[in-house]
Amino acid sequence: MRFLDRWVGSAMSAVLTIFRKSADVLRRKPAGPPRRILVVKLVEQGATVIAEPALRRATEMVGRDNVFMAVFAENRFILSILDVLPANNIITIRSGNIFVVALDTIRAIWRMRREKIDTAVDFEFFSRFSGALTYLSGAKRRIGFHSFAGEAGYRGDLMTHRIAYNLTLHASQIYRVLIEASAIDADELPAMDFKPDWKAAEAAFIPQAVETAEVEGLLKKLLRKDVVPPLILMNANSGDLLPLRRWSADRYVEMAKKLLDRYPDIYVAFTGSPEERIEAEYLAAQVDSERCVSLGGHTTLRQLFVLYDLAEILVTNDSGPAHYASLTSIDVVTLFGPETPAIFGAQTPRSHIIWAGLACSPCVNAFNQRVTTCTNNLCMQHIAVDEVFDTVCRVFEQRRTVEQAQII
Repeated sequence: MRFLDRWVGSAMSAVLTIFRKSADVLRRKPAGPPRRILVVKLVEQGATVIAEPALRRATEMVGRDNVFMAVFAENRFILSILDVLPANNIITIRSGNIFVVALDTIRAIWRMRREKIDTAVDFEFFSRFSGALTYLSGAKRRIGFHSFAGEAGYRGDLMTHRIAYNLTLHASQIYRVLIEASAIDADELPAMDFKPDWKAAEAAFIPQAVETAEVEGLLKKLLRKDVVPPLILMNANSGDLLPLRRWSADRYVEMAKKLLDRYPDIYVAFTGSPEERIEAEYLAAQVDSERCVSLGGHTTLRQLFVLYDLAEILVTNDSGPAHYASLTSIDVVTLFGPETPAIFGAQTPRSHIIWAGLACSPCVNAFNQRVTTCTNNLCMQHIAVDEVFDTVCRVFEQRRTVEQAQII
């Protein structure tokens, strides 16, 4: 998708810009407030969690039934968890291959135009494909980031409301800015008399009793216990599409051993998708303890949320699970490296972030299309096992203190 966005997207953006400028000679400027809003956020379910407050703001502006969202099919699940929009208002595009993408994109554009969308907001930072989709939606009011001085590469000039990207804002604030800009006269932009607040997602995942019982049964079977013991989860994220974000597997193994030695009553479990199952099983085997198991590939995505709600702590790199878990009761220790927690860190009291803060970090950002030339992730290597171990121990013991106080 990045290859297509770079090489096909540039040409497509140029052609559409010519059409846009020609059409705008005869087209009137959009008048009145937004009535039907489309949000284009194709990828990254974790980022969609961060965008939840902005999506709720959109529903406040025009009503829940009048907000739509375009996503790749594999990213639809998180919207069902958040329950911000009606299920029928989610427009999906499958990404199996280029022909499927093309066919579903045409269908999506047809649906957008049939819904008479008047306002389209591009939540992707400088993506050419999402910019083109925003333009082709038929919306007369189009909001998105614009390259005013050549930053972030060429993506044409397709927006009516052109926003300057502010790299000092958290992602939740950035999404909110885009929504608020839809109600501002385009001639006033990019200046905005608006100060976005810092707000975490409000949604909380509450599993059904039958779901909890099902996952508890799975854990009891795998752990060979009559009751679910205190559980610490580790997401080694071996299937990450951005390998520079990974913390080395041997450090997860070393930390698991230290935790099992420190707390005789806890269990450790490695999580992962079905594609990561072999790696998760290998890591659990390396720990070589009856109190360490692999859950990789054993749960559906919804069951993973239930698992988070049953466990004590999740240790993970900066990835989707760090944001999914923020919707549950689990504490999350997140390891940042190529990207900055100032923009993408989860904003909840249960979020505990570790970041080395090297001079070269972050090297992945909106301006470089999230493509870096780095081949040696020193930013992750500088995160020591002892630092993570100490953080996990502190958080675990705080949770125990709270639990004991509640019992008393």
